[in-house]
Amino acid sequence: MGASSLTANAAGILPSRTKFFYKDTSGKTASAPIIDQYYGAPIVHPLAHVDSRLDPKLMRAATIADERSHAKSKARCWHYVKEALVASGAVTSYPRSAYAYQAGEELVRFYGFRKIPVNDPYAAPLGAVLVYSHGSRAGHVEIRTKDGFVSDFHSKTRCRYPLIAVYAKYSS
Repeated sequence: MGASSLTANAAGILPSRTKFFYKDTSGKTASAPIIDQYYGAPIVHPLAHVDSRLDPKLMRAATIADERSHAKSKARCWHYVKEALVASGAVTSYPRSAYAYQAGEELVRFYGFRKIPVNDPYAAPLGAVLVYSHGSRAGHVEIRTKDGFVSDFHSKTRCRYPLIAVYAKYSS
């Protein structure tokens, strides 16, 4: 097979070889290995469980935050979480703290939330508020959804910052 076999056939299938040959920008023939199998472990995260003891308004807050979220961060996580908590009725007034790392302390002190004994964000119940630290910066806060996390953006994976704590409000 010569250099003319560099393109796919009429069905769009490359010839089965171990290397793909092409001409680079200087006109030289170069090659790259063809990877046709992947044996990595699939990334699987459990769906959030519903804790019937939690205030159902937290699940509503997760839904509201998810509906209002963006594909990428706007660096306004605590603002969006506050708005979702107020809109759902989970909190009675708009929280005043400015930084995300302060969210848990304020939710406990003024709104009846409790710190729950969860160290893994994926094990947090649906509607739980997760607070992360980021050194001397503002931190991050998000709400656990059925299949991921949401703040000003939605994600299937947890925040990469260290988890401070998980907070939830129980039904009265």
